[in-house]
Amino acid sequence: MIERLWIILSGLLLLAAAVFLWRNNLPAAFVTAALGACAWFLSYRAELRKKIKEHEASEEDSGEKIDHQ
Repeated sequence: MIERLWIILSGLLLLAAAVFLWRNNLPAAFVTAALGACAWFLSYRAELRKKIKEHEASEEDSGEKIDHQ
């Protein structure tokens, strides 16, 4: 769920950056695009954390214990 919110925020920021670029406001376009990229990375991080939790839960259910070293 949180991944989807970050993706939506990323898309909105990208759209805002395009508007700033169209209006020839390059500094605002750059900052907004950078924030959009950060939001995309946060969505990717949230997705990976969710997959890791699911994987750890499945390991506990199956009784396997893998040493991650």
